[in-house]
Formats: sequence, structure tokens, C-alpha cells
Amino acid sequence: MAIMFRGQFTHSIDAKGRVAVPSRFRDALAASGDNRLVLTPALFDPCIHVFPVRAWEEFEAKVAQMKQFDANAVRLRRLYVSAAVDCELDKQGRLLVPPQLREHGSLAKEVLWAGVGNKAELWATDRWADAIRMTDEERAEFQRQAAEWGI
Repeated sequence: MAIMFRGQFTHSIDAKGRVAVPSRFRDALAASGDNRLVLTPALFDPCIHVFPVRAWEEFEAKVAQMKQFDANAVRLRRLYVSAAVDCELDKQGRLLVPPQLREHGSLAKEVLWAGVGNKAELWATDRWADAIRMTDEERAEFQRQAAEWGI
């Protein structure tokens, strides 16, 4: 059964780059019997994608099936797959975010975990606020698209 992450949680990140994983996420990992996570920089947002290892392996299998020399497939492997880092939770339920990923997400002091389905996103709180802000035009387009999706 796939792990699904839901909800938003604010936590502190310490000077060493350790951040607590929300208890709801830890519970989902524990239920799966595997507390390993994979962190990688989001391609199109200033945040970190956090995958349960099984979800990441499914993604990697799809990437492996892509054409070897397709320019965008190569770019995806270089930017997203090669930057991925395996992590395990410590005894306090924290994970260590490597410096290059903290820099990508501008993570310092307070961070926001956003559960977005098969993965979580780790954001600097100010950047999260920017990411979810919409103009009236964007809101109208989003509403139109949601109606098209049938949700």
C-alpha cells in the first residue's frame, strides 16, 4: 500500500540542518515498515521533495524506461535523480537535510512540511506563502481547470 502524505506542519530546522518529520508522516512511514526517505531538489519550485523510498524507486523505474539520449530525459536524470539523497530518521524522528538542499530551498530556522500525496514538500515558510498566493486571474484559471478535472 502506498504511503500518502497529507497536511501542513511547521517545524524548526537546527543549525546542523536537522528537522523533525511531522508525527503524522512518521506514523505513515512506520505503518509501511520502512522509515527511509529520499530528498531531492524540486525542479520548478524552491523547495525539497521528500519521497518514501518505495515511491522514489517507482519513480526511478519510470525514469529508467525513458529514452536514454532524449535531451529532457537526460536533463531530468542530471537535475533530479543525481541530486537525490537517501535519509533515515534518527531516534528523535528527525532527518538531516544536506547543505546543498538547504541552500536550494533557502531553509533556515522555520520550515513548512506540505503533504502533497505520494511525497511531501519541505519549504521555507516565506517561500511557501509566495508559492500559494494567486492573482485573481490565476484563481479564475485554477477554478476553470478544477472544473475541467471534475473535482
